[in-house]
Amino acid sequence: MITQPASGSNDVDLDAPIRALVWGEYRHERREPHVAEIYPDGMHTTIKEGIEENLGDAAVVSTTTLDEPEHGLTEEVLANTDVLLWWGHAAHGEVADEIVERVHQHVLSGMGLIVLHSGHWSKIFGKLMGTTCTLRWRSEHDRELVWTVDRTHPIARGIPHPIEIEAQEMYGEQFDIPTPDELIFISSFSGGEVFRSGCTFRRGNGKIFYFSPGDQDFPVYHHKDVRRVIANGVQWARPAVPRTLPTLRRHETGEFFAGKEYQSAWQNRQA
Repeated sequence: MITQPASGSNDVDLDAPIRALVWGEYRHERREPHVAEIYPDGMHTTIKEGIEENLGDAAVVSTTTLDEPEHGLTEEVLANTDVLLWWGHAAHGEVADEIVERVHQHVLSGMGLIVLHSGHWSKIFGKLMGTTCTLRWRSEHDRELVWTVDRTHPIARGIPHPIEIEAQEMYGEQFDIPTPDELIFISSFSGGEVFRSGCTFRRGNGKIFYFSPGDQDFPVYHHKDVRRVIANGVQWARPAVPRTLPTLRRHETGEFFAGKEYQSAWQNRQA
C-alpha cells in the first residue's frame, strides 16, 4: 500500500541520490544476434550506464526485466523507486494488468516515469494517456534530427540544437496522444516527416517524460546526447514532495488541515 504522509509534510530530501530503475523487456537482445551485438548486456544496461555517466553519485540506478517475478516491479521495489524508466516493444501484451495497475498507482502518487521509444504502446503509457498512442512509422535506416523547442526546460540543459542521430527508425505524426503539458523536442526525418519526440505530462502527483529516440536495431542509446537527455529527464521527474495519492477530503469551515477522507457521497452524508 502507498503510505500517506502527515498532512502538510514536505520533507523530501532533494540532496539524496535519485533512485532510478530501468525496466526493459530484454527480448530482442536475447533472440536477435544483430541487437545483441549492439547491446550485449541489454538495452536496459546501456540506458543505466548512460544515466550513471551523466549523474554520477547523484543517482543510484538499477535494472529489472519483463521475465523477473512480478516483472521485477513488486510493491517494495516501486515504493523505493523515485523514477521508473520503461522500454518495451515486442511483448507489451505479456505485462500483467495487475502490475500495470500497481505502476499506475505509484505514478499518480508521485513516482516519476520516463517512457522510451516504442514504450508509447505499452499498457502503462496508454492507461496514463487515455488514447491509442498510435503513430506513423518506417523501420528503415533513417536519419533523425531532434530539434529543441523549449531551450529553457531542464531536460534540454546541455543539449545541442539539433541532436543528429545518423541511424534510427522513423516515427511520424499523427501521434495520438493528449496535448502535452510541455513540448521539449520535435524530430524531423529524411522522408520529410516530423514527430513530437520529447513531451512531458503530469498525472496525479507524478511527472511523465516521453522520449522517442531509441530503436533496438540501432545504437541510439550509446549516443552521448541521447544519454544526456535521459539523465536530464531522470532529474526532472524525481518526486519533489512525499509520495501520496491525490485524495478528495471533506473539510468543515475553518478546518485547514484535518479533512475527512471521502469514501462515497452516501457514506459521507452519514458521517
